[in-house]
Amino acid sequence: MAEPVLVDPGPPKKGNAAPGAKAATGAFTPAGVSPNRRARRSYTIRLWAVRNSRFLEWFYRNFANAFLFLHPVWKKLGYSRVEKPVTFVERNVKGLLFDCRMCGQCVLSSTGMSCPMNCPKQLRNGPCGGVRANGHCEVEPDMPCVWVQAWNGSRNMVAGDAILKVQKPVNQSLRETSSWLRVTAESAAEREKTAKEA
Repeated sequence: MAEPVLVDPGPPKKGNAAPGAKAATGAFTPAGVSPNRRARRSYTIRLWAVRNSRFLEWFYRNFANAFLFLHPVWKKLGYSRVEKPVTFVERNVKGLLFDCRMCGQCVLSSTGMSCPMNCPKQLRNGPCGGVRANGHCEVEPDMPCVWVQAWNGSRNMVAGDAILKVQKPVNQSLRETSSWLRVTAESAAEREKTAKEA
C-alpha cells in the first residue's frame, strides 16, 4: 500500500477566517487583512453617515413627512401591494448608506445613524461590556464599536437624546419588510385617531 503524499501548505495566510463569507454578509473586514474593497467602501460610507447624522436626520424627517403625505396613495393601492417595490428601494438605499440588514424595525434616527444590526452581537440597547479601551469592538478588534459611533452621531442630532430610549428586541417576523411603510401606516393611524378624539 502506497504511503500518502503530504503537501506543504506553505506559510499560514494572514487574515480573518473565511473573509469571503464574512464580506458577503456585510461584516466588517479590516483593510489590512482582506482585499475586499466593497466591504471597506461600505464601512467608509457607514462612517460618513454617522459624521453627517444631523443632515440625514433633517432629510429623513422631511422624507417621512412626504411618505405620510402619500398615505392616501399607499392606502388606495394597498400597502401589501406596494410592499415589494418599496422594500426593494429601501434595501438598496439604506444598504448603501448604513449597511442596512433590513430588520424591518429601523432605529437609525434614534442611534445616531449607526445601525445597531451591524454590531456582531446585534445589540439594540447600547454596547456590550467588551468595548476595548480604544473604543473598538471586542469581536472585530479593528472595527470601532457600532455603539460608540452611535453615541457620537447622536450628539450631532437635534433629537439626539432619543438614543436613551430602550428599544424592543427585534421581531424576526418583520425581517425583509419595509420599515418606511410601517412607520407611515402607524403615523397615519395615530393622526386619524387624534382627529377623531378632537
